[in-house]
Amino acid sequence: MGVTMRDVALLARVSNKTVSNVVNDHPHVHPETRARVQRAIAELGYRPNLSARGLRSGRTGVIGLAVPDLRQTYFAELADAVIAAAERRHLSVIVGQAGADRDHEIAVIENGLKQTDGLLFSPERLGTEDRGLLDQVEYPLVLLGERIFGGPTDHVTMHNVEGARAAVEHLVGLGRRRIAVVGAHPDRRTGQLRPSDLRVRGYREALVVAGLPEDERLERVAAPWHPADGAAATRELLASGVEFDAVFALNDALAVGVLRALGEAGRRVPDDVAVIGFDNISTGHFTLPSLSSIDPGRDEIAEVAVGMLLERIGWGEGTSRGPRLHKAAFRVVARESTGGTDT
Repeated sequence: MGVTMRDVALLARVSNKTVSNVVNDHPHVHPETRARVQRAIAELGYRPNLSARGLRSGRTGVIGLAVPDLRQTYFAELADAVIAAAERRHLSVIVGQAGADRDHEIAVIENGLKQTDGLLFSPERLGTEDRGLLDQVEYPLVLLGERIFGGPTDHVTMHNVEGARAAVEHLVGLGRRRIAVVGAHPDRRTGQLRPSDLRVRGYREALVVAGLPEDERLERVAAPWHPADGAAATRELLASGVEFDAVFALNDALAVGVLRALGEAGRRVPDDVAVIGFDNISTGHFTLPSLSSIDPGRDEIAEVAVGMLLERIGWGEGTSRGPRLHKAAFRVVARESTGGTDT
C-alpha cells in the first residue's frame, strides 16, 4: 500500500483535514504549518489521489494547455514550464495543439479541453477583434501571448516591445549601426498586436532613440518562424548587397537560421555581424557561437498563469476579481554571438 494522507498527517503532526487543505492550496493555513506539511509530503513522496479528490469536489485535478505548434521550441519549453508549475500543485496537464488554425482556435475557446478544470490558451490566429468570443466562455480560462487584449479573462504575457527595444539597444551598445531585423510579418501591418509587429515596433523605437535612420531594406520578412525561414531571409539580405553589421532575429529559431546563412557566407559572428534572438530557448546554448537572446520570463509566465487559473477554478483566493494582466520580467542574455560570456 502506498503513502496515505494519514501518513503525512502523522509525520507533520497535523490533522488529515490540514493536509487536505494544503494539498488543495486553501489560503487559510498558517505558513509554518503549510511548510511542515509540504516537507512531509516531499519526504514521504506522497501523491494525492486526484480521482478521489475529483469525485468529492466535482473537479478532475487536471488543467489544459493549448498552444499553436509544439514544433516551435518556445511552445515546447513553455509546456514543460507549465507542467512543472502544475506538478508543484499536485495537478496534471493535458496539452493540446491548435495548429495555428483560426477555426480550430475558435473551437478551443468555445469548448475548452475535455476532462480538464480550466484552460491556459495561447492563440495565434485570433486577435483583439475576436474578444467577443470570450464573453460566452463558461469555464476558467487564462490567455497567454499577445493576440486578444481587453477581454473578460486573465491574461499573462511578455514585454514584446520593451524586450525587442532592449535587444537592439544591446547591439547599439556594441557600436553596431546597420542593424537588420529578421522575422517581419509578410503583410507588414505594424498596427497589429502580433508578436512580430510588436517586436518590429520595439526595433524601430530603439533605432530612433539611438539616432539611427530606418532602412526598409534592413527589415526582412520571414514566416513561419523556423530556422529555414531565418536562413532564407538572411541569404536574401546578403544577396541584396545592403550593408549590415548586426541582426536582430524576432525569435531564436530564426536566429539559428541566421547563424547558418552567415556561416555559409563566411561572415564571422560576432566580429563581422553580431546576432541576437528572442525567447532564450535551450538550443541557444549549443549553437556555434552560442546565441545571445532576450529571456522573456517563460518560467514566470507559467507560474503566474497556473496560479491565476487555479484562483479562477476556485482553489484559492481571488475568484471574484476582475480580469488581470500580468507581463513577466525580461532580461538580455549576452552570449558569444554578441561577444558576451553569459551561459
